[in-house]
Amino acid sequence: MTTATAEQPTLQRFQPTDLDAAPEVNALLERLGLGRLGQEGLASFGGRNDNWAGRTSGGRQVFVKTVARTAEDGSPQLDRALAFEHLAALRPAGSPLRTPAHLGSDRTAAVGVYELLPGARSGSELALDEEFDDDLCREAGRAVGALHSLPVRDAEEGPALDTEEAPLPPMPWLEALPWSTVQERSMGQIAAWRLVQDDEHVIAALHALRAAERAAPHTPVHCDLRFDQFLRHDGKLYLCDWEEFRLADPARDVGAFAGEWLFHATYAVFAPGAGREEEPAAGFGLDHAEIVERGAASLRRHTPRITAFWQGYLDQLSLAGHAPDPGLAERAAGFAGWHMFDRLLATAELHATLNPVARAAAGIGRTLLLNPSGSVATIGLAQPARPAQPSGSPR
Repeated sequence: MTTATAEQPTLQRFQPTDLDAAPEVNALLERLGLGRLGQEGLASFGGRNDNWAGRTSGGRQVFVKTVARTAEDGSPQLDRALAFEHLAALRPAGSPLRTPAHLGSDRTAAVGVYELLPGARSGSELALDEEFDDDLCREAGRAVGALHSLPVRDAEEGPALDTEEAPLPPMPWLEALPWSTVQERSMGQIAAWRLVQDDEHVIAALHALRAAERAAPHTPVHCDLRFDQFLRHDGKLYLCDWEEFRLADPARDVGAFAGEWLFHATYAVFAPGAGREEEPAAGFGLDHAEIVERGAASLRRHTPRITAFWQGYLDQLSLAGHAPDPGLAERAAGFAGWHMFDRLLATAELHATLNPVARAAAGIGRTLLLNPSGSVATIGLAQPARPAQPSGSPR
């Protein structure tokens, strides 16, 4: 289940966990020569992991977070993030793929330390405030294109990239949710899963998408791309949160970015807050014709953002001497469809029922999954590929 996470603080501040309960944090900071964090002035930000942000006694602005550990004291999430850091060291100077500096980690304690970007704003905030414009989307596309163009090193040259299939969509859940999962989900989330499980055509489309993904060329991929993972700081765009990083189908990232805008556009149809979830009654009172009219207008207004991203993405691949494989845009449309369901499932966490906004999002997701080839142009991914080496070939 996707939840809001970020490697950097970008949204609402929370009271951080007492550092006395996490001695491994200051122990790592001291080993790195950065000083210690004190409780005064310390902040924490939304996400599934404990995190702390502030200035150390050594004067360094840091963001520290813990990730899940296995019973054997390992952390696949941290391992994937560290694999990205090793690979990202191969970026050429001036690469559009920017990330906050990784200052150090403790694999046993599953703690990572990153440079803090004070005052950074997330892509979610920028989208809500109508500031994630075409130029910024084009820059995001270049960043993702640079990521997908990173050369894959041999295992002896650094940490091996994770080649396991991405966990979403969870294919066994298409048949039935585990009982432990049912107990943890809200009524709204269970209702959202029913929309998927009761639709044999959606289930078949998801299986077909998985099969196409397995056959596609694979590249380094973020695999959890959402607006929250983008930060704008001092006029530059950064991409964060590498816990799901792996060798995978690049269509996942392209489709996720498109899906973010489609989901945003769907909420903009009904809610003055353009997707702010604190308006649970959004959409009630509209008849079908009004929904269709508003929906068409909102999609027309937001799909140029996807086109700008796609153009930036293709431009960056071309600079690296690559091009998208012939089926990438179609698979991306399919993954955009899944993303609509994924975001629907996440936002349903706080609700007992599915409102018209949620059902509209599910309807768009279904359309994309069932007809990805016919949806490519509609969602702004129709620009012809350039004749070059296929993306994902060994490099």
